[in-house]
Amino acid sequence: MPTGLTKDAGWQIGVSRTLPHPVPVVWDFISSPDGLALWLGPGAVLIPERGAPYRTATGVAGEVRGYRPADRIRVTHDTTTVQVALAPAADGARTMLRFHQEHLASAEEREQQRTHWQHIMDQVAAALDGGRLAGSGNPTVLYSR
Repeated sequence: MPTGLTKDAGWQIGVSRTLPHPVPVVWDFISSPDGLALWLGPGAVLIPERGAPYRTATGVAGEVRGYRPADRIRVTHDTTTVQVALAPAADGARTMLRFHQEHLASAEEREQQRTHWQHIMDQVAAALDGGRLAGSGNPTVLYSR
């Protein structure tokens, strides 16, 4: 079977990076309105309940499939499923952040989404690195669209 093609989830892609921030800081950003707009789409508001619907300002609709605070968010996103997951590094000062998308239509879409998620990861890292308020531990978004 080609890389990225699975029996159950079709084509899929995962992008991960270890960020130099503890889980609570990364979670606070990823689950905030600014973080959700960045990875899910502008205007996205998630109710942290399985089955809760959402819609972005661009018309993408889906529903929450799983929401575990400080751990992961799993949602449908049009015909695909997207999951963002966090795991603490052994020292607790860093976090592995992973975006995973499955049920993609083809190898070509998989490669397009790899580029997309790498770009999103870069934006998340930049927002967290440049947006930390001294002493607060809370990120402020300093990126522009």
